[in-house]
Amino acid sequence: MSFGARVSSLSGNVNGVWFKRDLRVADHAPLQAALQAGGPVLGVYVIEPSVIEGADFSPRHWACIAEALADLRGALADRGVPLLIRRGEAVAVWEDLSCRVRAFDQGLHIWSHQETGNRITFRRDRAVAAWGQTAGVAWTEFLQHGVFRALPHREGWAQRWEGLMHRPIVSPGFALFEAQEVMSRRLGLAPGEPDLPSAEDLGLRGEPCPGRQSARRADAMATLRSFLEIRGANYASEMSSPLTAAVACSRLSVPLAYGTISMREVVQATEARVEELREARRHRAPITYRLGSLRAFLARLHWHCHFIQKLESEPAVEFRAFIPELDELRSGGETALEEGERTRRLRAWAEGRTGYPFIDACMRSLRETGWINFRMRAMLMSFASYDLWLPWRDSGLVLARRFTDYEPGIHWPQVQMQSGTTGINTLRMYSPVKQSHDQDPTGAFIREWVPELAGLGADFIHEPWSMPPAVQTEAKCVIGQDYPRPLVDHGEAVREARAHFATLRQQHNLRDKAKLVFARHGSRKRPGTQIVDPRWFEGKTPPNDQLELNV
Repeated sequence: MSFGARVSSLSGNVNGVWFKRDLRVADHAPLQAALQAGGPVLGVYVIEPSVIEGADFSPRHWACIAEALADLRGALADRGVPLLIRRGEAVAVWEDLSCRVRAFDQGLHIWSHQETGNRITFRRDRAVAAWGQTAGVAWTEFLQHGVFRALPHREGWAQRWEGLMHRPIVSPGFALFEAQEVMSRRLGLAPGEPDLPSAEDLGLRGEPCPGRQSARRADAMATLRSFLEIRGANYASEMSSPLTAAVACSRLSVPLAYGTISMREVVQATEARVEELREARRHRAPITYRLGSLRAFLARLHWHCHFIQKLESEPAVEFRAFIPELDELRSGGETALEEGERTRRLRAWAEGRTGYPFIDACMRSLRETGWINFRMRAMLMSFASYDLWLPWRDSGLVLARRFTDYEPGIHWPQVQMQSGTTGINTLRMYSPVKQSHDQDPTGAFIREWVPELAGLGADFIHEPWSMPPAVQTEAKCVIGQDYPRPLVDHGEAVREARAHFATLRQQHNLRDKAKLVFARHGSRKRPGTQIVDPRWFEGKTPPNDQLELNV
């Protein structure tokens, strides 16, 4: 049986709704289906050691999950559905639940959303599917985002995304309380109200995140409303600078990452706001909200799923470059850094001690808040990859652990794009000084996050190493003592990076490989883009043929 195939619920089944990164009740098709199937319904969340001990997981992620689970438990209880929270690997938890159910001659049916996560959850899902087939346990999955399995190429993807986003929003009903009571009494599954474990209880260690954004459902809805009504008025023009982006951006990436709000809810609410503003304009009512900002935001929502689709179609890109030969540049070839130097540079970058004020301010802000705007993320990754010549996986893991909105399907393709290993994107080498002048012209953001430089004026705040010694003394900021010298010279570093890429291209014919990458992953909406006929790569070996989780 194919993984995720739908199997009809049998009479008397206990319906287990497996919550993963969809921690909400609204617009939750698996919950609705379970409630309509007949029989008792049980919500299940599994705290999996393999997941929380992964290299990309951190205490700040668990903090978001824990508060979302607390809300979910209450919302489910209002519908007569208990939430069972268990620690252990997923197969073991479901097997134990199945055994309890079968002891009373009942079947178990698992309902869930499809998930596109990291390799750990990918393998976990395959293991659960294999176990379910052996144990005779049905597992029905539903689409959550506009991400589709088994796509060999992107033709028609945008139309499918639009169709999914415009389906009616699901409003799950209520459980049969009598059936719930019977389940709890006969199977001993009443979860009670235990406190959720803390990060320390789970053995998680990592940086604190005092400025972390809430992942709660109520806060997500309030955030959506404030963006559509007020904050996003100048989204398109204010999203690039960290001075304005924290307010002007939607700030919905955190609730979307944990599923406390659905993509469909956001899309439909945004489109409704667009129509409202258009209607006001037709009646010549004064409006201060720019329609162009909402159009730009809708494009970003489309982009969100476009990138997750890349990881769904080619899971290996979490660990391997889209064009594997490009991994030779930084990870194992003659141009790779010596291990000690690589470690030194990675630590300085992570701690915000590179000697480039704008880079350091962004890294320190990210450490404390768990969020920074997209352009700064791109700049940070570009600097790590081209200036510091760090392998994309190393720096990518630092960011994954820091982003409270970490979404593997967006993160790893973006990390590779900004590192130049996709083969289909221009090498994006951001100048940290130019970005500093453009996005923080007065140095206000730098002074907030790099207090060593707070006494510097606009003349030197962007390039403190250019200060004469007397000025350094007067400002109480001696370069090399109070604030580090630049780790590398930007101009020299990017020249070397370009030369390394040029040499590798000469050594390997990468054009055909780049065509394969584009055929599978490239956007089909870019004006003037020549669409690659999917038949072009028939008979050729694709970069990774694991497109389905078939067992």
